[in-house]
Amino acid sequence: MADTKQTKTIGEHYVAAELARRGWAPAMTRDGIARTDILAVKADDARRQMIEVQVKAARGPRFERISWPLGLKSQEPAKQDGEFFVLVAIPDDEALMPRYFVVPRDHIAAAAYMAHQDWLLDPLAKAGKRNATVARSRVSVPTFERYEGRWDLLESGQSSAPVLLDGRFHALASDPRVGLPPAHPWHDKLPTWD
Repeated sequence: MADTKQTKTIGEHYVAAELARRGWAPAMTRDGIARTDILAVKADDARRQMIEVQVKAARGPRFERISWPLGLKSQEPAKQDGEFFVLVAIPDDEALMPRYFVVPRDHIAAAAYMAHQDWLLDPLAKAGKRNATVARSRVSVPTFERYEGRWDLLESGQSSAPVLLDGRFHALASDPRVGLPPAHPWHDKLPTWD
């Protein structure tokens, strides 16, 4: 079994390196700031744009089986436009490179909540077999596939970022069985999906 602290370290350092490659000056917070693992300033931009990045790293033998725990704190809406998650899928095979999924915080919050509620309240599931609370939500690589390598989203801010979740999430957001997490900004107006 992979050491979770090592997995976190791998993820954060890979993300910091990728940010630096793209003109951001990253600074690791060393577990000192809630919801933020890396603060970064766009070093080659006169506006000096700043972002907060929360890194979630997970390992596994096959990419399609890797999932990230996205509990209650991950399901809280963004407090500012520059809040993002970078999900890192780290293969056990050291010959393969990690995969990165750059996702606006509000998109993570919605997906984690909706995926869990859909699983929990599935009418086809055997009664009494599914009882894990939304705090135990896990979401896998296929959910965020369209966010892979989308470092460009960091520059536009999350309010301008296209929703790249697959179309079933649009339906789930309107489904009374599932819906959106409490206080989520999409309650006011559901965005269009790309």
